[in-house]
Amino acid sequence: MVIFLISLLLLIAGYILYGAVVEKIFGADSSRKTPAYHLRDDVDFVPMPSWKVFLIQFLNIAGLGPIFGAIMGVMFGPSAFLWIVFGTIFGGAVHDYLSGMISLRKNGGSLPEIVGEELGGGVKQTMRAFSMLLMILVGAVFVVNPADLLAGMTPDTLNRIFWICVIFAYYMLATLLPVDKLIGKIYPLFGAALLFMAVGLLGYMLFTGIDIPIDMNQGLYNRAENAADNPIFPMMFVSIACGAISGFHATQSPMMARCLKNEKMGRPIFYGAMVAEGIVALIWAAAAITFTGGYTQLEAYMDAHSQLPATLVNDISVSWLGKVGGILAILGVVAAPITTGDTALRSARLIAADFLGFSQKTILKRLIISVPVFILTFIVMTVDFTILWRYFGWCNQTLSVFTLWAITVFLSRKKGYSFILTLLPAMFMTCVCVSYLLYAPSLGIALDYSISVGAGLILSFVFLILFFRKRNKLLMGLRKEAV
Repeated sequence: MVIFLISLLLLIAGYILYGAVVEKIFGADSSRKTPAYHLRDDVDFVPMPSWKVFLIQFLNIAGLGPIFGAIMGVMFGPSAFLWIVFGTIFGGAVHDYLSGMISLRKNGGSLPEIVGEELGGGVKQTMRAFSMLLMILVGAVFVVNPADLLAGMTPDTLNRIFWICVIFAYYMLATLLPVDKLIGKIYPLFGAALLFMAVGLLGYMLFTGIDIPIDMNQGLYNRAENAADNPIFPMMFVSIACGAISGFHATQSPMMARCLKNEKMGRPIFYGAMVAEGIVALIWAAAAITFTGGYTQLEAYMDAHSQLPATLVNDISVSWLGKVGGILAILGVVAAPITTGDTALRSARLIAADFLGFSQKTILKRLIISVPVFILTFIVMTVDFTILWRYFGWCNQTLSVFTLWAITVFLSRKKGYSFILTLLPAMFMTCVCVSYLLYAPSLGIALDYSISVGAGLILSFVFLILFFRKRNKLLMGLRKEAV
């Protein structure tokens, strides 16, 4: 319990202390007019109350990620708790805050445009294709999964195809309608429910006298049964993404950057939402090992239930929170993925509209962009779900690599060494993603572990050299401008 409480306090302290440092380095300015006002179109650029923007941002980036990811990732052992805490404070929250604030300064620009401006035209084109692919992949994944769950909860006449059509129809509305008309009305309710469920579980663990078997005093060794085939590095750092750092978040932040009334609200909304997600992941990781009895018992439970975290979510919620917990569990495993998929497709529309320079004020122009996105998503949905999910995790974390390097270049224009804020996370995540791609048997390459990690380290330092070369060019250009 002590380790858990310390972890919880560290996350809160990280928001208060390190979040303030990051905000100061960026230079948030409350007097600057935000794009929600000077580009207002009442479709995507709409000033919204800060509490509502926070809850929408939280649900956008959270979904099932900090629940399912934490449950699967905590089987690696106590290292998962360290990754959730320090990954959130120094990686994920910094990544989310700075990508959101840079978008805010660039008139709500989407992620590929931001990255391309910092890393060059070639990278911009790659990011456009990569981001669109990931958004469509997310949309497809989060139609199929909740549709299967709903089909299992309802009469046979309401089968999988029926629910896919219903969910996809909702996705189309959420993609096309003004952000405050549908997303702005239901997201705050679902976001609050997700937080309420986490707080309920936290209260149960704190006030019922149960022990949380984190077992940190036994060391950080890998507790997974097949530890030799699933080393903590890099496997855990991809398994736990949304609870620590996730590239998908940077695709969502521009949506809320277009609705922010004041730059000073960037820290509670972007940095704060990520810390809230880290807290949710921490709670679910602790709940999983507490409910089952430990790491080994959790793995046995998951084996007995076909590795389906949704079953454990339901059992914990009903057992600890009763009927209310059961309702919240359904909300979590059904509504949460749906509210991730719809904003993914909305982001796809915004990304495509930005690189085509296509206004989205009229419904006709939104349809011109959205219909091809809907068709591609339907095609991707025909691919086997396990294959989609296999590549989703790696694509998600690889996106964070591009984003972190772009932010690092952005910060290098500032005086001093503020770029270190994201330089170290960028190098670390580069090594994680390259090592995972080369080593993970599920991706089909499956090279030797030492070769995979060695290649990850080498590429990280290659990127480091390229960064300093680019930084020197930027500094020379700034000196010439000054002269």
